[in-house]
Amino acid sequence: MAAFWLILLLLVACLVMKIAIEIISVYWLTPRRIRLAMEKQGVRGPRPSFLVGNLFHMAALVKETTSSDLVSVHHDIVDRLLPHYVLWSRLYGKRFIYWWGVEPRMCLSETELIKELLSAKNSQIFGKSWLQRQGSRHFIGKGLLMANGEQWLHQRHLAAPAFQADKLKRHIGYMIGCTNRALESLRSRVESGQTEVEINECLNQLTADIIARTEFESSYEKGKKIFQLLTDLQLHSSKASQHLWCPGSRFFPSRYNREIKRLKVEVETLLTEIIQSRREGKEIGRSVSYGNDLLGLLLTEVDSKKSNINFSTEHLMDECKTFFFAGHETTALLLTWTIMLLACNPSWQEKAREEVLQVCQGSPPSADHLSKLPLLNMILNESLRLYPPAALLPRQAFEDTKLGDLNIPKGLSIWIPVLAIHHSEELWGKDANDFNPERFAAKSFASGRHFMPFAAGPRNCIGQAFALMEAKLVLAMFLSSFSFTLSENYRHAPVYVLTLKPKHGVQIYLKPL
Repeated sequence: MAAFWLILLLLVACLVMKIAIEIISVYWLTPRRIRLAMEKQGVRGPRPSFLVGNLFHMAALVKETTSSDLVSVHHDIVDRLLPHYVLWSRLYGKRFIYWWGVEPRMCLSETELIKELLSAKNSQIFGKSWLQRQGSRHFIGKGLLMANGEQWLHQRHLAAPAFQADKLKRHIGYMIGCTNRALESLRSRVESGQTEVEINECLNQLTADIIARTEFESSYEKGKKIFQLLTDLQLHSSKASQHLWCPGSRFFPSRYNREIKRLKVEVETLLTEIIQSRREGKEIGRSVSYGNDLLGLLLTEVDSKKSNINFSTEHLMDECKTFFFAGHETTALLLTWTIMLLACNPSWQEKAREEVLQVCQGSPPSADHLSKLPLLNMILNESLRLYPPAALLPRQAFEDTKLGDLNIPKGLSIWIPVLAIHHSEELWGKDANDFNPERFAAKSFASGRHFMPFAAGPRNCIGQAFALMEAKLVLAMFLSSFSFTLSENYRHAPVYVLTLKPKHGVQIYLKPL
């Protein structure tokens, strides 16, 4: 008996020692190694505090700059949303190190180095950090957005066929139907005397409707329920992730963590029911295929590649959650900011409307029509430049590597300030903060990777074509149905919480055509 307790004591002591060594490595040795490696190369930054790094300083700066609304509608918003970037780039230059808790991050705004970072040769050397994956694991899990290395490559190849041009065209009918219902609802509100609408809320509902149809067409009602749960799950996960700098915080039975667990179970129960129903329907011959929606296409791909891809039901659920989140919010925000910009620029609104009416002749846009709307392309690109949904683009090094003249140590995260690059006068000229779609009349902007609303290179957004097709179609139908102006109740207050949002929504006056 004594020997048993001695062995047990030794095992516990070994476990405690292992945990202690891991904590010392993660919270002291690794950060120190990275800091010294970068200081030797002349890359410095603000002094971090123990455990929290520069988090509190950053939070204080952002709280100060976003505490009040802007006095007028203008687009010079980098100082407001990235005040720490503005401050530290002035003090330390175009590359500097700051600390998100114990995670070292190098801010990089040099376009040639960014181009190299996002190139094919680095697509598996760099990826998403533990902190990012942990912060989003409950609402998008190990889906494509957060996958790394070989797993990312497998998942990208698996999902790619669902986003081919011929497959995307199948969704146009769903998009038109959902948009027509939304426009009829808006028309009814205007006819009843409610000429002012908060368009961001309307577009959120519309894009959620579209993604529910295109992802879960045969389980649409459950798809809508999943969307509502994922929205709540995203909000709670965002709040909980703010405390990840504290060791073991993800295990605390806090109110956020308890609610996250409950919502996650609900979402995954519904997804399991949908997936099992599809599989059973095909197995017993009730249907000849899994369906033409996104889930059906993913299931078909999984079936065809069972021999060489290990893709569990959990992975499939994570992909569904990822596409639901990414496919809904980013498109809604693109449309919201675009309508705000056109409401402030009536001449561009009228030019765009004339193009749509001339091409579509009063009918809903077809795939052929969408390719003949260059002005809409220019307008959407300028909106993405001024208000990119993802204002920051992160990558972490998984091994020691070389980037330009820099030796990047394993464990260093590189953060690209997309918003600042999109507003740079050095790159875009003196009118960088003005709404000027003409700058996209030529394609020279793409060559230097100065424009990256959907990232770039092999790890760019797989749903980019889907999002732009949807945005162009919805905007074309909206322009054909209404003219609009900005309400005097609109308060210009962009904020950045995972994505770049209007704090108070966007209020516009609608006039039916």
